[in-house]
Amino acid sequence: MEPTTVPGAQAVARAAHLLRLVTAGGEQGGSLQELARAADLSRSTAHRLLSALRAEGLVDQDEATARWMPGPELYLMGTVAAARYDVTALARDIVRSLAVKTEESAFLSVRRADETVCLLREEGAFPIRSFVLSEGVRFPLGVASAGLAILAFLPAHDVDAYFDRHPELADRWGSAHRQGRLRSRLAETKERGYAVNPGLIVEGSWGLGAAVFDRQGRPEWALSLTGVEFRFGPDRMAELGRTLLAHAHQLSARIAAARR
Repeated sequence: MEPTTVPGAQAVARAAHLLRLVTAGGEQGGSLQELARAADLSRSTAHRLLSALRAEGLVDQDEATARWMPGPELYLMGTVAAARYDVTALARDIVRSLAVKTEESAFLSVRRADETVCLLREEGAFPIRSFVLSEGVRFPLGVASAGLAILAFLPAHDVDAYFDRHPELADRWGSAHRQGRLRSRLAETKERGYAVNPGLIVEGSWGLGAAVFDRQGRPEWALSLTGVEFRFGPDRMAELGRTLLAHAHQLSARIAAARR
């Protein structure tokens, strides 16, 4: 059934978008103005939806700052959903090992619809770091290295559908994310095995990403590394890529074994 034919679908989609924006703000949450602007809603509509979510316990509002925060029901729902979807316990030591061996910041991200969400971050020993990515941060597929790696290994028809749904990528993230250029990077990622983001989000901040697969061979997670540009020269990048792929293969095997 098409979403436009489902009664109330637009209101649900708007509320869900606001809920994701609130949680993306972490402990700081978001102000009404920030959330309304990010959701492309009027302040009155955003306030009405947030008030409805608060009545259900899904969001809360700080009395001192009036900022909107994740609510207690989200925690309860999350503990139930974690039994099926959370792989952080399986991945934590692998992400830590990746950070130790490369000395760069290492991450685990999960695919959620058309985005990736960072679940884990481990700092490397190198003192200069990139802070583009942290726990809870979301990016569209194909933008950060984790999402580029995931998108590259989705079936071709899913990739086509993704581009149809998101013609705004270049306007929002720059000309490097035009469909033709992004498709070229997807092909390079499949051939190489891992994705490279050469400072396309923040100048001078590079990233590598490798897809992590479920038992059916679907790319549902990704491991990634970020660091400053001079640490990602050609010779070292090849070494980092091999290390990243080895850790991603290890996590894929661990997930498959745990879910039998």
